[in-house]
Amino acid sequence: MNRTVSIIIPTYNRTDTLEITIKSLLDQTYPKHLYEIIIADNNSTDNTKELVETLAGSSEVRIKYLLENRQGAHFARNSAAQISDSEFLYFTDDDMIADKFMLENIIKVFDLDYNIAVAGGKVLPKWEFDPPDWILKYFQDGTLSLINKPEKLIVTNQDFGIFSCHQIIYKNVFFECGGFNPDIEKEKLIGNGETGLNIKILNKGYYFAYSGDSVTHHIIPRSRMTQKYLNNRFSNQGICDGFTNFRKLEYSKKNLFKLIFNSHIPKLFDNLFDSIFKKLKGQSIWRLKRALSHYYYFRMKFDFRLIYNDDWRKFVMRKDFFEY
Repeated sequence: MNRTVSIIIPTYNRTDTLEITIKSLLDQTYPKHLYEIIIADNNSTDNTKELVETLAGSSEVRIKYLLENRQGAHFARNSAAQISDSEFLYFTDDDMIADKFMLENIIKVFDLDYNIAVAGGKVLPKWEFDPPDWILKYFQDGTLSLINKPEKLIVTNQDFGIFSCHQIIYKNVFFECGGFNPDIEKEKLIGNGETGLNIKILNKGYYFAYSGDSVTHHIIPRSRMTQKYLNNRFSNQGICDGFTNFRKLEYSKKNLFKLIFNSHIPKLFDNLFDSIFKKLKGQSIWRLKRALSHYYYFRMKFDFRLIYNDDWRKFVMRKDFFEY
């Protein structure tokens, strides 16, 4: 079947890696006339537009440029989806290198008769520098948006960890489910992004698939191999999980207080003190424990905001986030 695909790349001031990403997507084995690339420029101040126009001028694949002034990756992704001319939306990031068979292999799963609406695949690291041992031991996973399952194919009604750097969705399902929830807005995470979208899709009764043959690589610079980055990454995960849990359970203010004082605060101090103890003993697991203390601190902050800000509670419970 001749399935058409719009590849959507949100970007902000990353022309060096963006160029690598686009070129890897132009080199796909998938028929050139069946896919397009949409660059959703999220208000960049560098030469992103000029780069895209240059590449578009010599490309067999149609390349579209979209300027999205509202700062936030979800704004960029959702707006790009609205100008798509395709049956499928493939989302990736501006620091990825796709294997040349990536698109061909991920499309194949939709030929299976399992009500599949979303698919992902392997996301392997492309280290800019040799990572320290503790990164490989504790953080070579979703922390760095990596996924490497041993199975060649999974079809399930569970979210097994599909990330928006390697995710393809039926366009009609994407709009039926209200698009991406808020994620990073002005360098600050405020919601649950693709996690929220995936939950909405699963709640509609659709299935997810994983293709081990569909491979892309995530460029990981030295700046992401630091304790500071990992603390921030876990802080964001705390916000994401707080957003997700409240949308699922819509806790009363009383129950949020109980959650904070019975769970978040004890776990915050347990991990913080354990990280200090493990560091003094020279055990590298202190890095994971320190990151977890940041996770629970931001879970606590998020839930306190839900208690004291009624407008925020209403915002978190919105059905879609195309406009707000």
